[in-house]
Amino acid sequence: MTKTLTFAAMHFAIAFTVAYVMTGSLLVGGAVAAVEPAVNTVAFFFHERLWSRVEAARAVSVGTSPAAMSDLCA
Repeated sequence: MTKTLTFAAMHFAIAFTVAYVMTGSLLVGGAVAAVEPAVNTVAFFFHERLWSRVEAARAVSVGTSPAAMSDLCA
């Protein structure tokens, strides 16, 4: 859990810094830091669901389990 929290803190800090440097606005920097990681989290959820389907389809096509394919693709 510590790794997840430190990654989230880093992500917020980077989002804020990039937006602030590009706009010079603390308000825009704060808004981007709040919204972008939330949107990215939702997008990542759907990305993982799609990727699971791709791995399952690959496993079926070669006759291996999805877990074994995951190990091969990593």
